[in-house]
Amino acid sequence: MKLTAVTPKATGIFFILAAISSIIGLKLYDPLLSGSDYLVNGAAHANQIIWGALMELVLVVSAIGTSVTLFPYLRRYNESIALSHVCFRFMEAVIITIGIIGMLSLLTLSREYAAGGMPDTASYEAAGTALKAVHDWTFLLGPNFMLGLNTMMYSYIFYRTGLVPRFIPILGMTGASLVFIAALLEMFGVFPQISVWGALLSLPVAANEMILAVWLIAKGFNSRALAALKM
Repeated sequence: MKLTAVTPKATGIFFILAAISSIIGLKLYDPLLSGSDYLVNGAAHANQIIWGALMELVLVVSAIGTSVTLFPYLRRYNESIALSHVCFRFMEAVIITIGIIGMLSLLTLSREYAAGGMPDTASYEAAGTALKAVHDWTFLLGPNFMLGLNTMMYSYIFYRTGLVPRFIPILGMTGASLVFIAALLEMFGVFPQISVWGALLSLPVAANEMILAVWLIAKGFNSRALAALKM
């Protein structure tokens, strides 16, 4: 497979798009995720919620894009890890998509509640709680748990091959470990998903992705390290 300088740049762009779209998407979901009046606020901000879903679809495409564009390089060192990275990245994308469906379903519930006149509030709130839980769990398993596994795999290969400066994969493996630990602690209720501790433990992996993205766009992969890998 012929590799060009365009591919690392595309990977970097996908990483940046994934980061930006995930932040914007979560913020746009705010009427449904914050406050006790989400059944009313969701319908009142329907277009905002839909834009949030579209941003997360950009996240899904971008996440898959990073794995597809990295695959030809990662497979030169270890095809099994490269294939695993693609599979787990696709799994991450599927989990995020389930979360999107949960949010759009909650929007539908909100619209039905607003149009119902005098609905059975308790039933709507029970359904709403379940749909919010779907989003929360997919947010934990996708952008946290699976992200840790994916980052560890490509960072390990980058560290062993020298395709990028060693400080980047070291930061990546550190960040992957921390975000994976954060996901486990959140899963067992040690601290909530949206918390100071969660943010601190997620910061290194976010920094790694942005540093790696900028490096790939500006410099690409180390040509000597790339030439040393088997075809």
